[in-house]
Amino acid sequence: MGDEEVRQAKQDKIKKPEKEKKSTAVAPAKKKKGLMEQAKEKIGEIKAPKKDEKIEKPLLEREYIVPLRKQWLKVPEYKRANKAVKALKQFIAQHMKVYDRDLRKIKIDILVNNEIRFRGMKKPPAKIKVKAIKYTDKVEVKLVDIPKHIEFELARKAKKLAEQAKKEIEKPKPEVEEKPVEETKEEKQDKKEKQKSSQEATQALEKAAAKQAKHTTIKKAPVVQRKALAK
Repeated sequence: MGDEEVRQAKQDKIKKPEKEKKSTAVAPAKKKKGLMEQAKEKIGEIKAPKKDEKIEKPLLEREYIVPLRKQWLKVPEYKRANKAVKALKQFIAQHMKVYDRDLRKIKIDILVNNEIRFRGMKKPPAKIKVKAIKYTDKVEVKLVDIPKHIEFELARKAKKLAEQAKKEIEKPKPEVEEKPVEETKEEKQDKKEKQKSSQEATQALEKAAAKQAKHTTIKKAPVVQRKALAK
């Protein structure tokens, strides 16, 4: 029995350092991983993937010359422009195969609207050339032949916007003014006490100087009388 106990003790001594070695070998690897992750986070290599904005592609594009006269002649003069707009929407809904012919899904550009109304409510054009672009939820209607004066105005506005953007970029950033730190109640009380003590000290000095001035005697210079001249 004695020999067996000695053998077991020797085996236990041999096994213990092996476990310690394994633990020491695993520990530094974990620390290294943590340091690498922290470094990457600081550098900015690990970043959450940003969702790219999906640009919707048009399903269908067509150009039409839409007749309007036949429709706006059915209504009184003061309703003709509104009827022309409605006739344009109905035409686009029919030919672009809008579901349920829903006119709310048809979005007319401002240039098309201005082209219909530029002569007033009573004199809309007899026909108009437009470009229809169909998306999943809507149909956009744009003007094809834009007048030159409108092109000039649009170019001028675009130029102004570009100049404003350049000025904003070139402007120096305004310096941020440091806000004064708000004082606590204790600090305010300490300031008031200091002011009072300084005022009392100055008053005491003034009183002492006044007392000394009272007790000091001013030596008058001797008066020399003028002698009579010898005859």
